[in-house]
Amino acid sequence: MNALSAKLLHSLRPWLDAKVWRVAFSGGLDSTVLLHLLAHLAQQQALPKLMAVHVHHGLQEAADAWPDHCQAICDALGVPLQVIRLQVQAAASLEQAAREARYGAFAALTAAHELLLTAQHREDQAETLLFRLLRGAGVRGLSAMPACRPMGGGQLLRPLLGVSRQELERYAAEQGLSWVEDPSNADRQYSRNYLRHQVMPLLQARWPQAATSMSRSAAHLREAQGLLDELAVQDLAAAEGGDCFPWLGLPSLALAPLQALSPARQRNALSHWLGGFGRLPDTDHWHGWENLRDAGADGRPLWRLADGELHRACGRIWWLSGAWLQPVQGPVEWLDPTRPLRLPGNGEVFFSARAPQGPLHIGYRQGGEIMQVAGRGHRDLKRLLNEAGLPGFVRGRLPLLYQGQRLLALANLPGPGAEPLTGWQLHWRPLTSDQGLS
Repeated sequence: MNALSAKLLHSLRPWLDAKVWRVAFSGGLDSTVLLHLLAHLAQQQALPKLMAVHVHHGLQEAADAWPDHCQAICDALGVPLQVIRLQVQAAASLEQAAREARYGAFAALTAAHELLLTAQHREDQAETLLFRLLRGAGVRGLSAMPACRPMGGGQLLRPLLGVSRQELERYAAEQGLSWVEDPSNADRQYSRNYLRHQVMPLLQARWPQAATSMSRSAAHLREAQGLLDELAVQDLAAAEGGDCFPWLGLPSLALAPLQALSPARQRNALSHWLGGFGRLPDTDHWHGWENLRDAGADGRPLWRLADGELHRACGRIWWLSGAWLQPVQGPVEWLDPTRPLRLPGNGEVFFSARAPQGPLHIGYRQGGEIMQVAGRGHRDLKRLLNEAGLPGFVRGRLPLLYQGQRLLALANLPGPGAEPLTGWQLHWRPLTSDQGLS
């Protein structure tokens, strides 16, 4: 076993109980070396099932020949190959759109207890650090590419991050390997290519260990980010309880514990929390948080982000996304009230105890509704919702039960949501934000 194989096997030892090792195989130098190393290790060691996956974006004519090349390599190594063909949507950055499409395909493919292996090396890590530094990234971004992270139902692993490109080239030459060259890698209009071909050679000519040092810095920053994450978990713990409407199923945080933190700790805690829902705001957009935080008690501020919105209500901030940001559709006739009624884009409603007599339908607030409340006479809907303290963003989605033209009940609200004489209660099970995501 050569030194590179031994180094690779050491990186992979924690994953020997995985069901599948799947190599992201572009056909280029790096992934060709990784696949070759793994195929030969599998002949000497008891390893998980080894497979390869090639993603064909169809963005350039030269790429049409790459699936056949990859198939020939895999056939020679005895490794099954899966080819995934994608249609990349036009975007401001075609390079970024292709990357997102590729990793989306990888995520869909990677099941529980499976490992996706990619072949990024030390120079890739250094370029990533430099690229993000020039974009003004914070500690999280400057920690560059993690060696391991969740992917789909399994994990993504980059076992060659500590290996130099020179080592990969030397191994490929010794083994007589062939690979494809992506013509776009030479196009210096792309920022990453400019750094690779123009900037990094100058840095390494003056500081030969530049890539190693930059990778080491990324590791230090990753450790610092780990400490910031631990602090965020502690700060969020004080804000996560006390939800007055747990049946909404929405992520929310109490505002007061966050306001007690310094601004830097507020941003750190929120970044950690929001990172679980989608893309984080850049530095210029954090004023949205300040406006949300500092709005008057009677205000209804919101902070629009790339993948959802933060609303403020009832002394809490609430994350809304997916179907929660789409208008509801109604009214919906309820033909069989003995069964739950599915509401388009709004979950379902059902009765506990025997349902009232029909005809019944579910509608939504339009304004000016009046309801007869047991022991209180006629009350307008707005007042009832104010008394319940229901967040403003829920009021237009709250299912209203009508018996003919009469407003009979409000879902999930103990008083106006029930009939005290017969004992029935109208229940609403809303969609969660996750269910609403495409």
